[in-house]
Amino acid sequence: MKKVLVVAAHADDEVLGCAGTIAKHTANGDHVEVIFLTDGVSSRPTSENAKWQRECSAERAMQVLGIKSIHQASFPDNQLDSVALLNVVRYIESIIQELEPEYIYTHYGQDLNIDHQICNQAVLTACRPQLGHSVKKIFAFEVLSSTEWNSTSLPSFKAQYINDISDYWQLKKAALQCYKEELKQFPHSRSIECISALATLRGATHGFTKAEAFYVERILS
Repeated sequence: MKKVLVVAAHADDEVLGCAGTIAKHTANGDHVEVIFLTDGVSSRPTSENAKWQRECSAERAMQVLGIKSIHQASFPDNQLDSVALLNVVRYIESIIQELEPEYIYTHYGQDLNIDHQICNQAVLTACRPQLGHSVKKIFAFEVLSSTEWNSTSLPSFKAQYINDISDYWQLKKAALQCYKEELKQFPHSRSIECISALATLRGATHGFTKAEAFYVERILS
């Protein structure tokens, strides 16, 4: 059994980025836990009910994917750059020390969203490769409406690690439906049609029906 930690800035990022991979891990008997650094809605002009709704959506999605535990931090939504990086790092470190994961999945460091950028930086800081550290593999996922919207002056996402999720696409789709309030109408890139098209592209270009792609931050063996 492998121990896996997904570190996401907001609830729904984990499903957009790696729900098929999560489902594949849990189907193989791996233990998966998720960190959400912010509530994902408090920066919006919405009611307290929106926060509760997002939490319920996350819980339903986690049940679909077989995730064992959610860790919900209380950092400010879309304002992680206003928080001392050390505070974010220490929060992530505390969970890593308890869980001792081998795999970590997190955001791509050049995403447009500032919370995604800080999340990536905090994970890499918390996982400095030192003797005895549990984390051996760090993969960065792509999140539609953020990864592909970054500046063309920055390094673009490179699909380096391809994970076949052909058998888990329906579970990813079901998890996405748990966050239906966050989905958009096509041709918005965060629509079911576009998410499906990306999975088809990542799969078909590597001989699979559906796949998720990752940028490799680290592989140690």
